Parts: sequence; C-alpha cells; structure tokens
Amino acid sequence: MAANSKLKRDDAIDVKRMIEQNKQSKSLSAVTERAIPILLFLFAIITVLTTVGIVLTLLSETIEFFKLVPIWEFFTGTVLKPISQNPEFGVLPLINGTIISSLIAMLVAGPIGLMAAIYLSEYASDRVRRVLKPMLEILAGIPTIVYGFFAFTFVTPLIRSIWPEVGATNILSPGIVMGIMIIPMIASLSEDAMSSVPNSIREGALGLGATKLETTFKVVMPAALSGIIASFVLGISRAIGETMIVTIASGSSKNFTFDITQSMQTMTAYIVEVSGGEAAAGTTVYYSLYAVAMTLFVFTLIMNLLARYVSRKFREEY
Repeated sequence: MAANSKLKRDDAIDVKRMIEQNKQSKSLSAVTERAIPILLFLFAIITVLTTVGIVLTLLSETIEFFKLVPIWEFFTGTVLKPISQNPEFGVLPLINGTIISSLIAMLVAGPIGLMAAIYLSEYASDRVRRVLKPMLEILAGIPTIVYGFFAFTFVTPLIRSIWPEVGATNILSPGIVMGIMIIPMIASLSEDAMSSVPNSIREGALGLGATKLETTFKVVMPAALSGIIASFVLGISRAIGETMIVTIASGSSKNFTFDITQSMQTMTAYIVEVSGGEAAAGTTVYYSLYAVAMTLFVFTLIMNLLARYVSRKFREEY
C-alpha cells in the first residue's frame, strides 16, 4: 500500500511538472508570436523609410537647383555645358542619349530573349532546359564594368571595322552590349510566364489540329502576354538605369543628336561624371546632379508602374 501511495504521489508530481513546463512553453510561444510580427514590421518599415529618405534627399536638392535654373530651361534646353564660363543646363541631351541607348538595347535583347524563352519553354527537353537556362543566367551575374570594357575594347573596334564612320566612343556599342546584358532578364521572365500556362491549353490546341508553332504563337504567347510585356518593360527599366557600360563606352560628349555613330552621354553617366569630384558642394553643377538623378528616378518609377499596370491588365487566371 505504501509503495502504491508513493507511486501515485510521484505521478502527481510528474503531472504537475509537465503542466508547469507546458505553461512556460506556452508563455514563451506567446511572447515569440507577439515579437515576430513586430520584428517583421520593423524590417518592412526600414525599406519604406529608406525609399522616403532617398526621395526627400533628391527632392530637397532638386528644389535648390531649380531656384538657380528655371525648370522650363532645364527640361527644354538642348545644350548642356555645366562647367563652362557661361553654363547651360539643358537635360534633353542626357534624356536623348538614355532613350536611344535603351532602344538599341531592347532591339537586341527583345527578339533574342523572347526566342530563347520560346525555345526553353516549348521546344527544349527538361534535360536541355536544366543546362541552358543556368548558362543563360550566368550573363546576369557578370559585373557591368566588365561589360563596359568589353564594349569599348571589343565591340567598338569590331563595329568600326565594318562601319568606319563610327566614332571611338559612340552610343551604338554600349547599346548593343546593354542588350546582351538584359537578355537573361527577358528570357527568364518570359520563359517563366509561358511555362505557367497550363498544359491542358496546349493539348487542346494540338488536339484541334494546330501545329506546335501555331500553338506557341497563337495560344501560349497570348496567354502569357502579361508576363512577357512585363519582362520587356523591366528590361527597358534596367537599361535606363545602367551606368558603367555607357560611362566607359559612350564617352562624355553631351551631344543632342540622333546619330548613333556619335558619342552621347546618358543620365547615369552624367551623374558619375559630376560625382567624381569636379563639382564643389553648393554650386549649380553640384545641384544639377540631383536634378538629373530625380529625373532618372521618375523615369524608372514610371517604367516600374507601367510594368505593374500591364501585368495586372493582361493577366490570365486559370
């Protein structure tokens, strides 16, 4: 009897200990559950505050610039001579160079990237896709300064051997190399969009007598149109914001021209030039750095908003 009584007391003690441990674990779990959302909120708010800080910095310095230079003159002027005796601050040469280089890049990257995406999504076997897609995405990991020297030391001499009128620095060469750089972005995003189209849609088209090519261009691509267009818009945004390639290969001539054989300067290249130390803080040239940066920020913001709008507008739900 005594042994049974002692055993019952021990069981009761064990049960109490388990209850206490369970309460402690629940208390710790409750604290963790309350702390995790706060921690995640802090991480999220850091990104928002960083963006707000960047915008406020650009905006405040840009306002200082427009106190010295009329905004109309800045956005309509075709001459940019920031460090001359009679400085002029027309941003159109920079906008022109940025747009032309980006268009050249998209003329290279668009067809090649889309065709690569079609092959990987519709024609390549799983084994080939597993090999080719990582190899294609290696291009995205190459530093842009390497692309810049490649454009200056290889692509430009190659173009000049075929087209002697092309200058030693020109906008054509960096535009082509930027196109090569953003091929992986367009190919990968477009391939993901086409691969997400259900196979039942393909099988239905093939069952109705469509060929593989007809199914690809008339069924799969329209169904994946939102993702394809978004990849193109993001590619343009990436080209607009490229810095080192155009800085090295396109030169620093602030020409307002549409001749792609001549040297031009983009907005990013101008920012690199001015931030290199030639402009003293508080001068008009110094403030022009922020005005151009704000213009570039607005450009990229518009492109990203356009990508989001297109993605939502043409999105297909299955």
